[in-house]
Amino acid sequence: MLSNQAGVQWEKGYNNYGPWLREKYKGKRVFKVIVDGGFTCPNRDGSKGYGGCTYCNVDSFTPSVSRNATTVRQQVMEGMERARKGNKADKFIIYFQPNTNTYAPAHYLKMMYDEALSYGTEDIVGLSVGTRPDCIDFEKVALLESYTDRFDVDLEMGMESIYDDTLAQINRGCSHDELLKALKLVENSPLDICVHTIFGLPGETKDMMLAYADEINRHQQIKFVKFHHLHIVEGSVMGVKYKREPFKLFSLDEYADFLCDLLPLVRPNIVIQRLFGLSDRELLIAPNWGLKKSEIQYRIDQRILERGVVQGSAL
Repeated sequence: MLSNQAGVQWEKGYNNYGPWLREKYKGKRVFKVIVDGGFTCPNRDGSKGYGGCTYCNVDSFTPSVSRNATTVRQQVMEGMERARKGNKADKFIIYFQPNTNTYAPAHYLKMMYDEALSYGTEDIVGLSVGTRPDCIDFEKVALLESYTDRFDVDLEMGMESIYDDTLAQINRGCSHDELLKALKLVENSPLDICVHTIFGLPGETKDMMLAYADEINRHQQIKFVKFHHLHIVEGSVMGVKYKREPFKLFSLDEYADFLCDLLPLVRPNIVIQRLFGLSDRELLIAPNWGLKKSEIQYRIDQRILERGVVQGSAL
């Protein structure tokens, strides 16, 4: 157990989401229930582009049980039941994950969110909505804020990279400035803001990636982060290019060491929801570390402990 400069003790040397949830909800087991609202994305439907981000196959990170369910209500009911049986869950966060979950008129979004929150409400503690920064506006922020008197509401935005050259290269269809504008909209909001990043995008050096921490730190409204390493998956434009001309990707040891250099630069009050991502094996092209999620987590945590890493210690 390691302490940061403020004397806060963490089991793993970083402000980990699991223990944070247990403390916040007084020891209850809280699980996210993934919901597919059937949304698309502005650089898939032609409003900004076609084909999506070059790294993206949305199915690769969405459990098949969520993809195969029908109505939103059914997905919530079945997801909660699975979590109760399989994980002994007590409470739930309803998580709109696949694609861009604010990419619709506000009245339609309200209908969708209301439906998701209408079943088993006594056991639902939160609503989490994943989206793109260019699909956030004042009306949608106000809608999400309207739920904060009953639920904790987490707005998750894909930052991916802080460099516009990289964002253009991966066909993001969204600039870093658009993220900054979205963050400005929620500057004094009761919403819990999460940003998602991808490390290892082509052309970015280690120093460029470590600079993500400075950018995240300066926005006090950012409460959560999700760190991912780049995956190459079937069904993506990048997957086709990688098969023709492979490029350097993180090994597990390299990525664990990178995180050990990154975490001391991240302010300690940021809660880390993920240190890595894992796509479905049947869709994964590279890097294939050949381990289960729990094994990867253990290897990374062991490296952090071995090196005595403490989140925020370099600030």
